[in-house]
Amino acid sequence: MEKLDVAERREVPEAHAWRAAPDDAPLPVPARDAACSGAHARLRQAAEYLRGRPAARQACAAAFAQERAHGHFFLFVPVFLGAGAALWFAAAADPPLAAVLLFAAFALWPAWRLRHREDWTALAAGAALLLPVGMLLAAFESARLGTVVLDAPVTTEISGRVLSRESDDRGAIRYRVALDTTRDPVLKRPPRVVTVLARSPHAPIAIGGGITGRARLAPASGPALVNLNDFAFDAYFAGTGAVGYFYRAPTAVALAAPGVVDRIRQEIAAWRSNLTEHIRGRIGGDAGAIAAALVTAEQRAIGTETVEALRQAGLAHVLAISGLNMVLAAGTFLVGARGLMALIPGFCERYPAKKIAAAGALVMVTLYILVSGGAISAVRSWIMICIMLVAVLFGRAAISLRNVALSAIVILAVTPSAVTNPGFQMSYAATLGLVAGYAAWRERPVRREGGEGRFKLFGGALGRFLGGLMLSSLIGGVSTLVYSVGHFHRIPAYGLAGNLLAMPVISAVVMPFGLVAVLLMPFGLDAVPFAIMGKGIEWMIALSMWVAGWKGEIVTGRIPPAAFLLIGLGGGLVCILRTRLRHAGTLLAALGLAIACLPAAGARPEMLVSEDGRLVAILRGETVATNRARPSDFIYSQWRRALRLGDLAKPQTRRSEGLTLEETDDTAASGKPPRRKADRQKAKEAMAWALAAARTGGSFVCEAKAFCAAVSPSGWRVVTLDDVAFLGTACDAADLVVVPFALRLEACRSGARLVTARHLRRTGALEIRPAAEGASGTFSEAHMTPAVESLDRPWTRHRTYDWRTGSFDPPKDQ
Repeated sequence: MEKLDVAERREVPEAHAWRAAPDDAPLPVPARDAACSGAHARLRQAAEYLRGRPAARQACAAAFAQERAHGHFFLFVPVFLGAGAALWFAAAADPPLAAVLLFAAFALWPAWRLRHREDWTALAAGAALLLPVGMLLAAFESARLGTVVLDAPVTTEISGRVLSRESDDRGAIRYRVALDTTRDPVLKRPPRVVTVLARSPHAPIAIGGGITGRARLAPASGPALVNLNDFAFDAYFAGTGAVGYFYRAPTAVALAAPGVVDRIRQEIAAWRSNLTEHIRGRIGGDAGAIAAALVTAEQRAIGTETVEALRQAGLAHVLAISGLNMVLAAGTFLVGARGLMALIPGFCERYPAKKIAAAGALVMVTLYILVSGGAISAVRSWIMICIMLVAVLFGRAAISLRNVALSAIVILAVTPSAVTNPGFQMSYAATLGLVAGYAAWRERPVRREGGEGRFKLFGGALGRFLGGLMLSSLIGGVSTLVYSVGHFHRIPAYGLAGNLLAMPVISAVVMPFGLVAVLLMPFGLDAVPFAIMGKGIEWMIALSMWVAGWKGEIVTGRIPPAAFLLIGLGGGLVCILRTRLRHAGTLLAALGLAIACLPAAGARPEMLVSEDGRLVAILRGETVATNRARPSDFIYSQWRRALRLGDLAKPQTRRSEGLTLEETDDTAASGKPPRRKADRQKAKEAMAWALAAARTGGSFVCEAKAFCAAVSPSGWRVVTLDDVAFLGTACDAADLVVVPFALRLEACRSGARLVTARHLRRTGALEIRPAAEGASGTFSEAHMTPAVESLDRPWTRHRTYDWRTGSFDPPKDQ
């Protein structure tokens, strides 16, 4: 048998390396290492069991036994829990709870019986138990939240209590409001919590105070394309039932005093808001906004140009409260506290200074998480830092893969929906890669003679610092690469350079002086530390602008979900396992990479329709034509990155006179505004001219505030309407008519395909492809792929609600 390490050096203070004895001799057990005696006994039993078996199977079983002896089977617990939760969220309908409970009950006994096995059967039994447990946790979270999502856009008068507020760089304030009442109209199914933007200048309404105003509310949008981020899913698990904006400045109203729990939450939110405003007042500009984001995680005040520069320089992770911030804050406090205690003569000899500093750091990071907003990355980092500091208090090793697994188990047990969050995935991928990478580096064979010569060339300690910084940035970048591609469809080509240039400033100036400033704030002595922190952030912004000027962003486009899963799973196995079994992860990652590099199986979309129907795009070679001269950046930027779109062809717009007439027969008597109808002859001529011009020009041709027309590469005639008065003319002239209004009409009488807001409410955004790549058939043969794949999940069920009947069954006329 090969050399088997019984315990990881980072987890056992004195790990004894030993070699297996010959087959005819008993395996030795080190007498001094009582903690490892159980592992030795299991390995001895495994060796006796393997004698006489084929060499390949014996080597594989020995590898499993070694992984079990190291305790690595425990690291798969969060993997199986997360996989079970992900399966529940990915299902087309809610899996039957009775079946899931029954499966878990049947899997409990085999898992208990096989828990001491040292082969793959123990992992299989654990997976059979933990997968349904993860599904049950996901089902429980969904039922516990029960977020009421608004069914359709509506304008109403709202009143409620301010839960939190946040200002952006333009002075607009975004309020998170617990809704009390609605009127004019009264909503039959009002959401409990809404997020509303107030752009009009007004005095900020205090957190916990009452707020009222007329607002436009809408449900959070679904994915912009298939397999893109579902914002409705995120809003559901954040407890947000609607988003919108105030038409005018909201006003404050008096409300009854809240309960004790709500009062505590409001005090924390007010503390966070006041701290944010104080930091911005001390520093100012984008530097002050970034400083506030590093402390309280409020990022909306940072300028768009600065955020984009940080993203292209690979420094966007700095803005999120994550492991980097927590480690730097806790590390600065630990070093500073121990240094201060060391200055007191005899103190460190009489008292455990390290444990005292760890206890103080534990209190400090807990206060940090309270004011940081509780994002997934922040909570994950807080849990992990707490586990490490508690380990220090008990004299255990602080940094280990086991601590990473424990923090993941806690988060998945409370919020299993976090498994779908890009921040959660990237945070754990980076942490797993760093812990595993440094463990491999620490345990590498080192030749003692002249071993430090390489560092002397770079200045000794300085060389080790720069080498560690480069290694950390490289490992973190590689570990999160697939998640950047899978979720954001782009990677910063010069991210490593950006981190190497900026991280020394962040580590040595920004975070330490920020911590000192916050600690001195109660005494009014925070001006100088905040000024130094601001200068450090200004250097970071300048460096990121410089790196972003290299224009190194790589747009990758969508990758198949199978490739994403295989690369992520393979990378996880490489980090978790230590024996030759980890090469299975290498094979999985290589297979996923091969799938990602293969050409797409289906034809490229020829047309795209946004969820609200206001933006339509036609893809033609390297260019993309849209019906809007300035398409919504929120939608179009996602399309551009996911499909690697080329240059934008803006529509040609003209304004013809006399296209519409006003009906004055009975509308004036009824008090309603006069309806408009099209002059059919002029509208027909204008639409025919627009289609002919679009066929030759390749872009949309629009009549201002009336319609836009285009012809796709397959010859489909497409008309989008801004005025329903032209609906009849469009149905007669086009193959596809897109109307961004909720109409009762199901289809055109002419046979043209009609897509209205009522249809898009159920399907979400649409991707339209020809029947075969390069084919030019009729539109009836086209494939329309909806972005919303299921309407029977808690975060999509609101799309089937009918306010007229008060039920989730679609009305008969739909």
